Amino acid sequence: MSHATAARPLSMTQVLICGAAIVTVSMGVRHGFGLWLQPITMARGWSRETFALAIAVQNLAWGIAGPFAGALADRWGALRVLIVGSALYALGLVAMGLATSGLAFLGGAGVVLGMAQSGTTYAIVFGVIGRNVAADKRSWAMGVTAAAGSIGQFLMVPVEGGLIGGVGWQESLFILALASLVIVPLAFGLREPPHAPAAAGTQTIGAAAREAFGQRSFQLLTAGYFVCGFQVVFIGVHLPSYLKDHGLTPGVATTALALVGLFNVFGTYIAGSLGARLPKKYLLSSIYLLRSVTIVAFLLVPLSPASVYVFAATMGMLWLSTVPLTTGLVADIFGVRYLSMLGGFVFLSHQIGSFLGAWLGGRLYDMTGSYDVVWWIAVGLGIFAALINLPIQERALLRPVPA
Repeated sequence: MSHATAARPLSMTQVLICGAAIVTVSMGVRHGFGLWLQPITMARGWSRETFALAIAVQNLAWGIAGPFAGALADRWGALRVLIVGSALYALGLVAMGLATSGLAFLGGAGVVLGMAQSGTTYAIVFGVIGRNVAADKRSWAMGVTAAAGSIGQFLMVPVEGGLIGGVGWQESLFILALASLVIVPLAFGLREPPHAPAAAGTQTIGAAAREAFGQRSFQLLTAGYFVCGFQVVFIGVHLPSYLKDHGLTPGVATTALALVGLFNVFGTYIAGSLGARLPKKYLLSSIYLLRSVTIVAFLLVPLSPASVYVFAATMGMLWLSTVPLTTGLVADIFGVRYLSMLGGFVFLSHQIGSFLGAWLGGRLYDMTGSYDVVWWIAVGLGIFAALINLPIQERALLRPVPA
């Protein structure tokens, strides 16, 4: 037995504390980006589509870079990827504040921040969890980490709103850039022992990717995750402006986004815990269906601060509860050796949906003067995702044993 295969895994407590703290920072900062839409567009004289396109590209860049960041983390460990991702996060926030043209804003807020998020969020951290936490506790541990990210969202939205109001939208981005560098010391808590060298007959990265894409369950799971991205990013980016267009104060939007983050804590933890005992595909299907029902109810009832808060709390329960279930299914079916990479591929679909949710929200608003069409697209997609998750085969893939 080689020394690498005999190396002891990291303790679950250490992985959870450091992983949860990293996700808290990385997801907490990005959750409030919608609060900058109107201050930046008004200060720079841009259309909403300019801002929305940059956030859309951010999500797409995150998705495209995700499989590569995941493959590097699977091969060389998460530490190096997290350090680079933290540096890019700080750089992207500074560029977001300094950009004076739409193209520069697209590069900083879009490309650089997207690449940063690919190296500091769920796929990287969940890969470490998958390799160091026992299978019977894996879904629960992912739920705990996702819930921590939700705590970050809940805490950071009022902080970001307060910073914008207190020191200005530009200076607040510089402060957040400094805060994002705290990921670097936390990354050392996820430093894994080196992997064993690939032996004859061991599955390669390319073979693992080809195997996954050849499985119908992987294809269905990936398609469903597209819908998740579309819905949450459209709501996260455009809800503040939707509410302001209907005469509600900015404080209502800030409270709503904070409620999404708060109730997301409970939703992701409950989803991760239930995923350890119940079929994950049925839980995913239920989440997508409930999202559509919630949006329809929100559109049909008279708009008021109370209805907004009920909508935000309900959507918060369903917000990132798909994350531990989706990644847990990938681990259950394909194993954990290449979990970060395969999770990155699934997340790429999520981010394509995120791109369309952010961009179409701005594009269709500029064309029609309303968000109504995008809301109903989100409803239809939720029903679609609820249906296509049902045929997923939730069992470990059987591979031939090498001679």
